[in-house]
Amino acid sequence: MTTMTPEDVRRGLAENSRAPHGAARNVHAETLGAAAEATGDRALFRAALVCMIEAYEYSAERTKMVVPFARLLQEYDRDPGSFAPHEVHRLFWRFKWVAGRIVESPEIPLAAVDGWLTDMERRYRLAGYSERAVRQAEFHLADAIGDEARTERAIDGWAAADRDAMSDCHACEINTQGWYWARKGEDARAVEVWEPVLSGGQSCMEEPHRVLAHALLPLARLGRTDEARSHHLRGYRMVRGKESLLRSVGEHIEFCALTGNESRGLEILADHAAHLGPLADVESQMEFSGGVLVLLRRLTDLGHGDRPAVSHGGTQRTVKELYELLYADATDIAARFDARNGTSLVSQRLVDRIARQPVTRTLPLGVRSAELPPAAVPAPRTGSDGGGPAHGAAHGGGPEIDEPDFAALVDRARAARHHAHPSADALWVRLARLVETGGADATAADLTDPVLTADLLAHRAVTAARADDPTAGSLYAEAAASYRSAGQHSRAAHAELAIAGCAAQSGAAPEEVRALLAAAAHTARALDEADPERTRRVLGAELATLRIETHLSERAADETAPPSAIARLTAGLEEIVGQHGDTEAARAGGPDSIADLVADSEVALARLVLGENDLDRAGPLLASAAGRLLAAGQPWDAVEPLALRASVLAARGDLDAAESAARTALGHAAELTDGSEQAGVRLTLADILLRRGGEAAQEAALHALDATHWLDQAGLAATAGARARLLLSRAYASAGRTAEAAEVLQSALPDLLEHGEGEAVQARELLGGFLRELHDPRAAAEQYLLAAETAKGWDEPAFEAGLAHSAGEALAAGRLTGEAAAAYERALELWRKAGGNPAAEARLLRSLAWLAAEDETAEGGRARARALMEQAMSVVDGSDEPARRYEQAQTWQQLARLLQDDLDELDGDGDGDGDGSEGEPSRRARTIRAEMVTFLDRAAGLYAGFGGDALGERFQCLAYAAWAEQELDRPADGIARMAAFVTELGSLEGPEAAEIRTRAERVLDALK
Repeated sequence: MTTMTPEDVRRGLAENSRAPHGAARNVHAETLGAAAEATGDRALFRAALVCMIEAYEYSAERTKMVVPFARLLQEYDRDPGSFAPHEVHRLFWRFKWVAGRIVESPEIPLAAVDGWLTDMERRYRLAGYSERAVRQAEFHLADAIGDEARTERAIDGWAAADRDAMSDCHACEINTQGWYWARKGEDARAVEVWEPVLSGGQSCMEEPHRVLAHALLPLARLGRTDEARSHHLRGYRMVRGKESLLRSVGEHIEFCALTGNESRGLEILADHAAHLGPLADVESQMEFSGGVLVLLRRLTDLGHGDRPAVSHGGTQRTVKELYELLYADATDIAARFDARNGTSLVSQRLVDRIARQPVTRTLPLGVRSAELPPAAVPAPRTGSDGGGPAHGAAHGGGPEIDEPDFAALVDRARAARHHAHPSADALWVRLARLVETGGADATAADLTDPVLTADLLAHRAVTAARADDPTAGSLYAEAAASYRSAGQHSRAAHAELAIAGCAAQSGAAPEEVRALLAAAAHTARALDEADPERTRRVLGAELATLRIETHLSERAADETAPPSAIARLTAGLEEIVGQHGDTEAARAGGPDSIADLVADSEVALARLVLGENDLDRAGPLLASAAGRLLAAGQPWDAVEPLALRASVLAARGDLDAAESAARTALGHAAELTDGSEQAGVRLTLADILLRRGGEAAQEAALHALDATHWLDQAGLAATAGARARLLLSRAYASAGRTAEAAEVLQSALPDLLEHGEGEAVQARELLGGFLRELHDPRAAAEQYLLAAETAKGWDEPAFEAGLAHSAGEALAAGRLTGEAAAAYERALELWRKAGGNPAAEARLLRSLAWLAAEDETAEGGRARARALMEQAMSVVDGSDEPARRYEQAQTWQQLARLLQDDLDELDGDGDGDGDGSEGEPSRRARTIRAEMVTFLDRAAGLYAGFGGDALGERFQCLAYAAWAEQELDRPADGIARMAAFVTELGSLEGPEAAEIRTRAERVLDALK
């Protein structure tokens, strides 16, 4: 075994301090500790012990720090004078950590724990520290053993003691204090205490991570579900994959289990399945397992006990199997704590936690999670039955039907069918069940009513047609025959028309479909002139013929209707609207109303003209359709034209009218039961609000969130649901909730990638931007590069170029210099291929210049950087185009900055001027400064042409130039420069000009 030198150990300690926290870092720290001790260098050994303690603290082996800390304490007691002041501070600071770890170690007897706390109090008093940290440590012990009197004394003493250099940060103290009130069942008080951390006012290395997790269930219990959702999405990103925060991960899993998001909980569990085994920090193991056990118990209650969960112990486990294994381990740990403490408190708390019931039936989170398969056994009803969607009407398959009078139920079903009311299906389903079972409310006469028999046949046919069941046509034929036998010729005509529709949908020969259409139209026209529904049946046949003929043309043309077919459809719809639009039957409800058919024609016609981008014609058609339906007492049918009209108004830029129309549509959507319809109107309103920007983005997110839930319920999560999540992520981002935006978009990304290259590139680019904003440049670069690969080969190379450029910027931010340079070079080549964007080329060349300048490993880097800057200037020089003139100014300014770095290097080597000598280094420095002034003057002159839009950049150039003039012994020139600028600013209005003038005046005073 090779012995490490002290220098090897120092280098290893520096490297390990930058390594990710986890088992690998801990092992390396242990190795370095042994090596440091072997050198005999006591200072180096102390540093290695601190490295070990730091590594343990932020891992799943926190309790291991007790041993290295005890050795560090021995070193201090042996020779306190050898500890530098910062080492002494570090020693006492980490005493608090160890005080917590010994409480969390069941193998350490209570007497020993009390001994540690007594020693801590003695040392802190001798060192002159407040007892605040000591009382906080005592609070943790008293709470753990259930000594309420001691807990109260400790928390009172903690609050009364002064804050000093040993006090925990405000965020950590707030975490513990709020957790104390939550443990006592005072959710509102706990959330109030946590508020400074939840709102972002207080933070540290592990906050708000822990507080966000603690607050989830208290907020949900308080009904503050929007906040709970937000904290889950934001907080889980912070704790994901962090060993030291496994307790928080367990709380996120528990939150999912108790809010109807069991599938999401399983996904989080799968991400952390590797941590289910034994951990050195047994309390973390127990707390993490506790959250998992809540989920597993909930899944079992829902009938999923036999479904696969995750692998544990090298074997794939079912939910029940995993529950039993984890329950045995967790209760064993709890029993060890109880044996140490002399109570049953820890075991009881664990049992109570596992038994928790849901706080809400469904809390939509917005993220995409795989749907659970059908339960093996019926799910028992447990916990609260509250909940519903995030914002809006309750979701379900229709209204609750409680109709004791069978005949009245029949009348209600027929009326709902006539008006196309959303409740019609549920009513007919209810009737069919009553007939099948011979319901107590149905008399023998009711059950043998031939019209009801025909109605039920027709309902079966409708259901079959919606499911593409090939028997639908024959069921409609049976229904038509039954209606004719019962003397219901109007209903028979309607059923015959449906037969033609089924034939067209099933791909029957065009001549067969046309024959069926002709027969249905003949039956409609043959109805008695006195029949109030005759006009409706004839008009329905005309509309159906128009649509089916267009469908046949699409089939013949391989799914694209030829222009001639579209023209025929347009002319036919125009004729219907023109002929019937002004009739009384088209303007009101009643048995002879055709308002819905005329409105349907207007909506279809509006969609056709929208295909030609004729907004002026579409708007009035949609307004007319909505008005007809509202006047006829069918507001649920008015939702579609109102929402479509809102989109038209938004496209015209009239956002006020668009928002009003969309809100009206949403108001009339309460009775709709179709998930896609409910989602559509919400997405329309969300899109309009998002266009408004500002505070409207918050409401836009609520409506988009609701839409995702409706679409998930409708089984459309992978299609329309993915697009809804794209809009939701944009709304979150616009509202400043970037972490939530990223979480939602990442969950929908696999689905969006299946929607075609265009949506895939859009989604990846958007996600890349979110990740950059969240300071995750490497992940951002990955998304940009994947998007660029998708866009490779597109007719317009600018897309790929822009994505490669963004990837380069992210890689540079992540200090991946080589990869960043390659991305920039790729983008530069593509922009040159695309042509026509010298501004982008200049920006890329400047970026490459800075990479070269900052690369300490490459020779001649600064010379190459200068050459690249000059190349950037040549690309944009000699043009009066505003974009190119701005890039010229930017290049001159950045070239001056590059020279400033050269000057700093000279000064750092002690070769700059300032000692009155005129040697070669001094002359070199003067030359650099003079060149800087020239470049800054040029940049400032170009910025001046942009007026108020470039005041900040111009001020920077003039200020730098003025100080350079000072160094060149030309102070008057610098003062004159700034004085003229201050005078000019005095004639400008606005807050920016005033703020820059204040800064310029300060520079001028300093120059003088």
